Amino acid sequence: MLYPLKFKPRFKERIWGGSMLASKMGKKLPEGKMIGESWELSGVQGDISVVSNGKLKGNNLEELIEVYMGELVGDKVYEKFGVEFPLLIKLIDARDVLSIQVHPDDELARERHNSYGKTEMWYVVGKEPGAFLYVGFNGKVSREQYLEAVAKGNLPELLARWEVKPGDAYFIPAGTIHAIGKGLLIAEIQQTSDITYRVDDWGRVDDKGNPRELHTELAVDAIDFGEPKDLNVTAAPIVNEPVNIADCRYFTTNEIELDGTLARDYEDLDSFVIYMCLDGEMKVACQGGEETLEKGETMLVPAEFDGVTLTGKGNLLEVYID
Repeated sequence: MLYPLKFKPRFKERIWGGSMLASKMGKKLPEGKMIGESWELSGVQGDISVVSNGKLKGNNLEELIEVYMGELVGDKVYEKFGVEFPLLIKLIDARDVLSIQVHPDDELARERHNSYGKTEMWYVVGKEPGAFLYVGFNGKVSREQYLEAVAKGNLPELLARWEVKPGDAYFIPAGTIHAIGKGLLIAEIQQTSDITYRVDDWGRVDDKGNPRELHTELAVDAIDFGEPKDLNVTAAPIVNEPVNIADCRYFTTNEIELDGTLARDYEDLDSFVIYMCLDGEMKVACQGGEETLEKGETMLVPAEFDGVTLTGKGNLLEVYID
């Protein structure tokens, strides 16, 4: 029988990586490396997550979907995605500002890369003073205005800059120009895609003095130049009640502030459920058994279970496909 599954994180070295994954989330990072991302749950080829608990320890996510199919991910999810897990779950530690970038939508990504596009959301877990996000343009911007700003090197002047605090959340549809500012620890939920068009990297160079590649031509056709949208989806948490912060065709994300016991009913949900524990510690119990979920850990609850009981105290994100 299946049970709540935990996975070994896959750490990614980044030029802008820091130390908050270790100091704030308890991750045991490789020494001497600038780790910017912890891929908590991944179906990306070459980076498929491997189970770290229970009798299925050592099996990867693709192998499990191949065997358990809809029992693990949900019948509708399996019919659509097959053995490819449809979401990529990350923790991002930005010691320095990330590049200004954009991701293509499904249509453009399929045409150019035979891939899914990348709609995502960010939840701010930790921050240093003055931390900010760039999300979208700060007004109506034409293609011509954008290209002129890129050529002159003043693109940031066109972007909406948001001062943020822990608990803030932003929904970022494919086509939205964006960047994570320095001093932020972010939980990211996104489609399974690793396609990024980098349009400005703040003049940075690597340890050999070389700038990173920019994708100006590719990006311009991916950017949404429509009317600016309010993408701040921050919601006030309610103790022992799920509060929705993002709901789209790719994923639904709820925030849960747990204090005691909460029973979650998934009888009508044809999907896996992911828990990201951002603070505290709790027990996750279902027909498949009970597992402990601690700060910094991510868990996959198989779709075959009709409900879960959470017991403990902490803050977590609940993610599924509805």
